[in-house]
Amino acid sequence: MHGSARTGGDAARLSEVKFLTVAEVAQVMRVSKMTVYRLVHSGELPAVRVGRSFRVPEQAVQEYLRDAYVAEGL
Repeated sequence: MHGSARTGGDAARLSEVKFLTVAEVAQVMRVSKMTVYRLVHSGELPAVRVGRSFRVPEQAVQEYLRDAYVAEGL
């Protein structure tokens, strides 16, 4: 969203987003932090960069797991 104007509605929705650290994502997914970094860098798991750290929207983790679950036919 670089350069775009934000409306009040966008800001309100963004404030409702829960961001997780890479360590928290790794714990939820039961994988290593390196696996989470690989998913982020490959674009499979969306994230925002805050300084030198990444934050992943909790919803994105849930969607990734749901999609992986369905894709594997489990």
